Amino acid sequence: MMKSKPPARVSTGVAGLDEILHGGLVPNRAYLVRGGPGTGKTTLGMHFLAAGASNGEPVLFITLGEPEEQIRQNAATIHIDLSAVAFLDLSPSSDFFTNVETYDIFSPAEVEREPITRQIVERTRKIAPTRVFIDSMTQFRYLSPDAFQFRKQVLSFLRFLMEMGATVLFTSESSIEAPDADLQFLADGVLELEFDGTTHSISVPKFRGSDFREGVHAVKLSDRGMEIFPRLLPDEYKRDVPLEIISSGVPSLDELLHGGLERGTVTIITGPSGVGKTTLGLQFVKEAAGRGERSVVYAFDERPENILSRCQSVNIPAAKMVERGVLNLVRVEPLQFTADEFAHLVRQEVEERGVAMVMIDSVAGYRLSVRGGDLVAHLHAVGKYLSNVGVTCLLVNELQNITGDFSPTESGISYLADNIIFIRYLEIGGEMRKAIGVLKKRLSDFEKTLREIEITRYGIKVGRPLTELRGILRGVPEWVKPATES
Repeated sequence: MMKSKPPARVSTGVAGLDEILHGGLVPNRAYLVRGGPGTGKTTLGMHFLAAGASNGEPVLFITLGEPEEQIRQNAATIHIDLSAVAFLDLSPSSDFFTNVETYDIFSPAEVEREPITRQIVERTRKIAPTRVFIDSMTQFRYLSPDAFQFRKQVLSFLRFLMEMGATVLFTSESSIEAPDADLQFLADGVLELEFDGTTHSISVPKFRGSDFREGVHAVKLSDRGMEIFPRLLPDEYKRDVPLEIISSGVPSLDELLHGGLERGTVTIITGPSGVGKTTLGLQFVKEAAGRGERSVVYAFDERPENILSRCQSVNIPAAKMVERGVLNLVRVEPLQFTADEFAHLVRQEVEERGVAMVMIDSVAGYRLSVRGGDLVAHLHAVGKYLSNVGVTCLLVNELQNITGDFSPTESGISYLADNIIFIRYLEIGGEMRKAIGVLKKRLSDFEKTLREIEITRYGIKVGRPLTELRGILRGVPEWVKPATES
């Protein structure tokens, strides 16, 4: 027997959510959008209807809370076009209060249920919508004498809409007094929105008839409506990447690395403040630009203007690289981005602009974007994703101790790296100097000695191996005589 082709998905109107749902909603089904006040339930419904209307579909907004005029005004402020969206406004008018309507013989449920039902049926049959958004289904609870009748009426109502050919989104207002567990059972899928006081998020605890991306995903509500940034799952992105050595452009540094870095690897450049970590990373970026490859530097700690000025002073033509379009310097304000949102920025650069090298400066700034989450897990996801798609990743890591016992990182991120390059301060003869070495290199051997490094106006200068010094990693080097002189 031939397998029938699955129906085309219905877009939610939010690209990130469609990605989480592997293409969108399954058509002719009903989905519950739940969450507390201010989590974006109505905004999501607006996007859902506006997406259908832009395709020329007949769509219907059934509101039982906010009046139509207020909803349209709210949509306009966040640039969502509802001009082609039909409304059925069942919200209470001011007449209900001014006329002091009461029910002496029959209950409100018995009196109001019939006219409301009639309006819904008439409006739906007239429009024949392909999409319906109901805000909120909780109001129907007060038109039912008991929980059994409510469940039966909601199920019948949703079935009526779906038999009319509609895909339905409906919200609930869950509380201790009126939980919405019954609505979760009735729905074909549940989209759960949350706000913890700092960040908005979405998860999908239920989605019948389809796989989906599990976990908690970041949500941003702004003057552009709702944006969703799916949690990065690096194993979903893979390319065949040939093994290729990337030169630093500094011959003695390449000797230290036995040729350079391998393409598609993650390299941690670590050391104390001011030792030259960013400059060393930008040296690799400079060489990538010389090969015509595009790079992006995410600056968490410095303004791009400062980086450009510093590059000019050490013979790295970053300003010209930006003009040529082979370098993008992106200032990232950590407290304005979540880790998922930052991962989305990285994916855009890689998948839409063909970036070959990504530099994150620095791990300390990135930690603020995680906002109490698992730093290592998020960095692992970004680094693994870049490796899987063949993009070289440079992570700048700052150490707190200028001298003293050596530790490559202070966040337990060493295992993420394919390569670890470190730079240390030295005090020799009362003069502050620097040494560079390689601690780890997964894909090839490397030089086990340390070399002196200088950053001059002509660029990076790496000297000969410091074989006559001992105790460099402790920060207290001592000269020793060669064996021939002892």
